[in-house]
Amino acid sequence: MSARAPAAPRSKPQQVARDLIARIGESGVADGETFATEAELLRQFRVSRPTLREGLHIVESLGVLERRPGPGGGLVVRRPTLDALAHSLSVYLRFNGVPFDAVLRAREAIEPALAADAALHGTDAHFDDMAASIARMKSSDGSQAAFIAENRVFHGVVARASGNAVLETYWGALSLLAHGEHHGVRYTFGNRRHVIAAHERILAACRRRDPASASAAMAEHLGALEHLVRDHYRHLLREPTRVREPRAAGRSPPLPTDDTTRP
Repeated sequence: MSARAPAAPRSKPQQVARDLIARIGESGVADGETFATEAELLRQFRVSRPTLREGLHIVESLGVLERRPGPGGGLVVRRPTLDALAHSLSVYLRFNGVPFDAVLRAREAIEPALAADAALHGTDAHFDDMAASIARMKSSDGSQAAFIAENRVFHGVVARASGNAVLETYWGALSLLAHGEHHGVRYTFGNRRHVIAAHERILAACRRRDPASASAAMAEHLGALEHLVRDHYRHLLREPTRVREPRAAGRSPPLPTDDTTRP
């Protein structure tokens, strides 16, 4: 068995960033409150100003701190967002050659488990939120953006209803990478009908407190998305994983012509 290669030594700014994150976590300072000033940190860490600022830049890029200039300013604690996590994950996956289809498969592994847990641990309020999301999808004006946003709302409620904060967080990051719209996938009227029907099956299983059926319904739903991509957007499967900004108006790829395709 070959020995594992030694980890690359951390630079001084990386060490400062690691220590800063540890201190922030242990401090109990709430989101939006000031943690320290740059002058205070220079005294505490006893490093040069350029080294400290490089370390601060690393922590800022993780969404943990924000610099607030002016009187009464300083370094303000921020709660990292899923967008920041998804971006970091997409950079890691892209530079390690992980394609879009691998992210789809990861989502197919996580979300059925979330649906099963939602059936077991979700509340009536969660289920009512799922039903409200379905109703909004049915009454939508046909906008791609509105439909996509509501689709994510439904899946977010399922993740939240699971009561598993770790899997919910992983879902949140993966969903920003694996939802096909980031890679140009669009939904026909027929696709949307199938999405709504799938959501109704997932909700019905959750209300029955039937985790096996909820998991199976979610697995079928996600498998249909992969089927849509393989049928109409096969070239995307080997694309590098990334979070993509919405396309400019008029530049979206054509919709699939077969409205019976299941998304």
